[in-house]
Amino acid sequence: MRLRSLLFVPGDRPDRFARAVASGADALILDLEDAVVTARKAEARAAVRAYLAPPRPGKELLVFVRVNPLDSPFLDDDLAALADARPDGLVLPKAAGARDVLRLAERLALPILPVATETPAAIFALGSYGQAAAHLAGLTWGAEDLPAAIGAAAAREADGGYTDPYRLARSLALFAAHAAGVPAIETVYPDFRDMDGLAAYAARGRRDGFTGMLAIHPAQVAVINAAFTPSADELAQARRVVALFAANPDAGALQLDGRMVDAPHLKAAQRLLARA
Repeated sequence: MRLRSLLFVPGDRPDRFARAVASGADALILDLEDAVVTARKAEARAAVRAYLAPPRPGKELLVFVRVNPLDSPFLDDDLAALADARPDGLVLPKAAGARDVLRLAERLALPILPVATETPAAIFALGSYGQAAAHLAGLTWGAEDLPAAIGAAAAREADGGYTDPYRLARSLALFAAHAAGVPAIETVYPDFRDMDGLAAYAARGRRDGFTGMLAIHPAQVAVINAAFTPSADELAQARRVVALFAANPDAGALQLDGRMVDAPHLKAAQRLLARA
């Protein structure tokens, strides 16, 4: 599944579903957790279930549902509502490693996207996700719940960059995803009016090895898609690298445009072409 952009939509706001579908996102995340207050949880479940009923609008889109955490009193009702609605996947908040993924998969056999850094204990379980790779749609992280959990004043510097603890969480989540062999999904950019800041943030994410990103507003989707879509020049260069090694199968290192290329460059080119 292609996951460049994943757009959150509150489950109790079906009036926003059509605009979300029209945004161009690769996937919607219909939210039953933080975006929905307790008094409206039942209403949100009903709206999500109705949306997923065939014929589903925007059926070319992937649709995930963010359920409530495993230890939440709301999870049973979430899963009951989704049992025969069959979204394309589930987003699991407050995940604390492979064991949590396996517990959820036992209850509803759908691909799972864990939010893997929302509690202190979760940081120490990031290396375990390979044990549940068969059940994963990817791995993402967040910098909102974790500072609240540890009593931090903020997760970001005045210039918007992350403070050291959250740079660490981001890096570990990125490596955990790649170690498990699944897409690494960058977290949200909260200021949905700042398109320049979003473009720079998304570009850094792709540069660092993320393959897609979460969005909180339809206006963010086009910028995110552009950031995580290889350009024509990038694809052409990758094809040149692959062709060069195909023509010289016994070479360990070669020269292209005055620069050395070797096995890591070939692997990166093949990965880029596969993603495109």
